[in-house]
Amino acid sequence: MSVGVHEVEVFESARARLEAIAYRLLGSATDAEDAVQDTFLRWQSADRDHIETPEAWLTKVLTNLCLNRLTSARARRETYVGQWLPEPVFAGDRMLGPSDTVEQRESVSMAMLTLMERLSARERVVYVLREAFGYSHGEIAEVLDLTEANCQQIHRRAKQHLAADRRRVEVDAAAARKIVEEFLAAALSGRTDSLVKLLADDAVSIGDGGGVVLSVRRPITGALRVARFLRTLFTPTEAKWELVGGRPDLYAAVANGMPALVMVAGERIAGVFTLDVTEDGIAAVHAQANPAKLERAMRGWAGADHGEPLAGNW
Repeated sequence: MSVGVHEVEVFESARARLEAIAYRLLGSATDAEDAVQDTFLRWQSADRDHIETPEAWLTKVLTNLCLNRLTSARARRETYVGQWLPEPVFAGDRMLGPSDTVEQRESVSMAMLTLMERLSARERVVYVLREAFGYSHGEIAEVLDLTEANCQQIHRRAKQHLAADRRRVEVDAAAARKIVEEFLAAALSGRTDSLVKLLADDAVSIGDGGGVVLSVRRPITGALRVARFLRTLFTPTEAKWELVGGRPDLYAAVANGMPALVMVAGERIAGVFTLDVTEDGIAAVHAQANPAKLERAMRGWAGADHGEPLAGNW
């Protein structure tokens, strides 16, 4: 069935919300874009005269496509080289979706997206639709073809799995820049104790190179161990410059609602270090260096004013 101008407009008006749902469900901007495009193809071939509520129909189709992708993604991640991390998304990207409540902002943080990998596919869907988009249990039940009581049970179970033991510090662009400046100054100082002061006692550093870029295969835990690793990582050498394609510039940004250090070599983002800032200090450093997971970030970066680098020609 052909799609007229009105039908395209209906879908495009829902695209941003669909992308935001898919990103939270999949933790991958690339997979989210593909899921939304597949939803459009379903919309294009559907008998739209019998669709009473396009928003509900599109949400159900997208959610079921994401459920299938989650199942296959978990199989792929069993053979993934090194640590798997979500794709970082910069502030202002519509894929981050609504950010009016603490729950909405929390649901897209790098730490929460990583934590949601522990959930079953259905638990993740129920949690995201309920906490980030305010769907009622009755509406979610219709999306998943479950009973409302069953959805309530799944939601409770998901919240128990994701119970946080510390509060994250919310930041604006100015506060994020200050945090990144302090972090970078400590990392470049060559002094381990300067970094330890910024880290939570049980801090963790996780890197994702996807088997393409050299990265540590297992998480590094504990403030002292993380500080020693970061001190070494941020000691400039010819080998590191060759690895990233030249002497990079280091910028401050906000990614997934958290302060981020962006490493840019030429016109290419070589890495995004997202800092999970809590009341106890920086609890996690998520370093995304897999080129395949930086494509959306690259597009967002190219079209934004990111100011002067904190460290040029590092």
